[in-house]
Amino acid sequence: MTITLSDIQAAAGRLKGHAVETPLIESPALNERLGGRVLLKPETLQRAGAFKFRGAYNRLSQLTADERKRGVVAFSSGNHAQGVALAAQLIGCPALIVMPSDSPAVKVAGTKGFGAEIRFYDRFTEDRIAIADEIAAQRGCIVVPSYDDPHIIAGQGTLGLEIVEQARALGVELDRVLSPVGGGGLIAGTSTAVKGLSPTTKVWGAEPAGFDETRRSMISGQRESIDKDARSICDALLTLIPGALTWPINSQLLSGIVAVTDAEVAEAMRYAFSVLKLVVEPGGCVALAAALAGKIDVAGKTSAVVLSGGNVDPGLFARVLAGEI
Repeated sequence: MTITLSDIQAAAGRLKGHAVETPLIESPALNERLGGRVLLKPETLQRAGAFKFRGAYNRLSQLTADERKRGVVAFSSGNHAQGVALAAQLIGCPALIVMPSDSPAVKVAGTKGFGAEIRFYDRFTEDRIAIADEIAAQRGCIVVPSYDDPHIIAGQGTLGLEIVEQARALGVELDRVLSPVGGGGLIAGTSTAVKGLSPTTKVWGAEPAGFDETRRSMISGQRESIDKDARSICDALLTLIPGALTWPINSQLLSGIVAVTDAEVAEAMRYAFSVLKLVVEPGGCVALAAALAGKIDVAGKTSAVVLSGGNVDPGLFARVLAGEI
């Protein structure tokens, strides 16, 4: 395994006082609808609006003085971008982020607001990793991957630590944890923490239909890539292939992964807003969508559902709430 429970616990120590320990919240209406007890983990309340700050700060806080001076370069559609930008600002380190030209404006503005420089690219015709590597070679800066890095994975895993510890503080032992899946860093870290503390708890993932490369990889037993013509409103989860580091973890620890459609995601976003009073971005809502659509059975069980981010484009959100998607 790339990381261990002790790596995640060490990351939690670094994040203490810097990251928000987001709460576990419960909705009687949601429990009644799903027929089980559901505890929501709203990383929408995390710094920079998503779980990504956890991994970014854990990685950047371990840079040497010389590395901080040289700066970092990252690639992201927006949430990792903002997490790295904020972490870099906090430790006094320059940051350049390679972002898709179609990134939501709210995520671009947030990244710029934290002081990062941005280099745009076309996600369908250009290679973001190659661009970042070229910039790193030119500037001598450190590449900070969005998920395929042990320090990033360990930082994201602090979310899983909190889920189990907070559930136990409520006197609850979890049957299932449901999490979004993109490149796999969040669920790899979360599953390592959850399984390390509560071995009988099952961890399930959810991906956007068309970008369900980890689900298909679990079926075939090897890393599968997506159809490059695939499209989804879940901009935060549009990865092409499971991570080289995250895949071995997820292939061993996950009980399963399901795919949800854009329509199911939109319905979950409307439910989160109207019933739960939470603003959740499309990619952050896929695990809730899987539960609401009955694709992951939570009836008669106690489950935790990760809402991984809330950085939704206002225009898209308005269309979702209007029922246009």
